[in-house]
Amino acid sequence: MADGPGTPGPAAPLLIACALGIEQFALRSGRSRAGAASGPVTVLRTGMGPRAAETAVARALGQGRAPGTAVLASGFCAGLVPGMHPGDLVVADETRESGDPTICTGPGLLAEALARVVPGRAVHTGPLTGSDHVVRGHERAGLRATGAIAVDMESAATLRTALRSGPRPVAAVRVVVDAPEHELVRIGTIRGGISAFRVLRAILPAFYEWHRSLLLPRR
Repeated sequence: MADGPGTPGPAAPLLIACALGIEQFALRSGRSRAGAASGPVTVLRTGMGPRAAETAVARALGQGRAPGTAVLASGFCAGLVPGMHPGDLVVADETRESGDPTICTGPGLLAEALARVVPGRAVHTGPLTGSDHVVRGHERAGLRATGAIAVDMESAATLRTALRSGPRPVAAVRVVVDAPEHELVRIGTIRGGISAFRVLRAILPAFYEWHRSLLLPRR
């Protein structure tokens, strides 16, 4: 059965957006082992590219969803930092595209939760940049020179669109499937990236912990 908007409850919902069917499968299968969430959870497949992400997220948040729904972009990404490996985790402190960057909510909390959930996996925190195409070779090096640590096609559009629909917590967590020393033929496949798939399937508890932390009263 496809994921849909959860029944309204006392806690704000969580929307997890990803692009690919294999990403959605990993995240949905991980839900059965993740324990109880703090509120309704939707795993939304947006389709590839920033335009598809923008359209899908705007539609999802415009269908009577509770105000303040937390939005988390996830899935695979291309690492930009030498020494990254498939299965490494990227926590965005901001997402970048043309115009002003989008500042993420609680990246430190997410990084700490991920370190507990998947011990032994490297967790990198820094800017996540957007692209409308698969990035390779010299273009990858050019993006790295801007200070970005990873690139994907949907996170920046997802978070920008989410905030355009109203104030809410936003974040992005990506699993490296393609890195400078480990380039794939196509980012849309995970051949050779089994470890990345397994990590993506395992990280739902960290998302739930981040979401619960947002609901705690501030002192």
